[in-house]
Amino acid sequence: MQREIVIVTAAYGNSVVRALGGQSELLPVIAAAKADGVEIRRELFSGEELNALPQLAEKIKQNGLFAVYSVPFALFNTGGKLNPDAEQYFDEAHTLGARTIKFSLGEFEPGADLTPLKVLLAAKPVKLVVENDQSSECGILSRINAFMFAAESLHLPLDMTFDMANWLWVGQDPATAAERLARHVGYVHVKAAEKRGGKWHAVALDDSDGSWIPLLKALPQDVPRGIEFPLEGEDLVAVTRYYVELLRKIY
Repeated sequence: MQREIVIVTAAYGNSVVRALGGQSELLPVIAAAKADGVEIRRELFSGEELNALPQLAEKIKQNGLFAVYSVPFALFNTGGKLNPDAEQYFDEAHTLGARTIKFSLGEFEPGADLTPLKVLLAAKPVKLVVENDQSSECGILSRINAFMFAAESLHLPLDMTFDMANWLWVGQDPATAAERLARHVGYVHVKAAEKRGGKWHAVALDDSDGSWIPLLKALPQDVPRGIEFPLEGEDLVAVTRYYVELLRKIY
């Protein structure tokens, strides 16, 4: 079976998305590049676009793609409470026809009651994936690992989105995180980064030091890989297709 490659619309840059007229205008590019799916970012919607999810769902289907819906919100709020708007976001994902919905973890606390999350997941057909983000308190290995252990203990139907470079933003070793979390990973955000002026910046894979290759090898090989590093150039189809083909190879 061919490995599934997902293109994150934000990889083209927010200004490009806006200039083209929204995320829907990238679908033909992504389809022409022979990708399998698109990650739609809620934060890139205008108010009008958010009210036109059924139309976007139809365009995604017409382009032969599946959807991942990324919301720019944490799953857990202060005190380890489930985000009260989580159900709304799941409903948006369902309207979009998304296969999965992605949240950052947020302020999960070990020992917190996960019953509300269990009830929500039982009621919704969209699969949940939880990502390590760039926040120094919530995107760290200890908190992510504690949540995945708790979720596994309760047999919750969810996986982790492993962002390969976000660990660098929180000062942690990606290889150590991969060793600890690989069995929970159901989606990989492929990303490389380099430090400039004391700050981390995402870079295209060919412009990196190559450390992403052994890291990718350490993660499950049969899960979708999302391209979230910058996709730039005169011919967006060509540059996208190049990386789609590269990431389909088995490392």
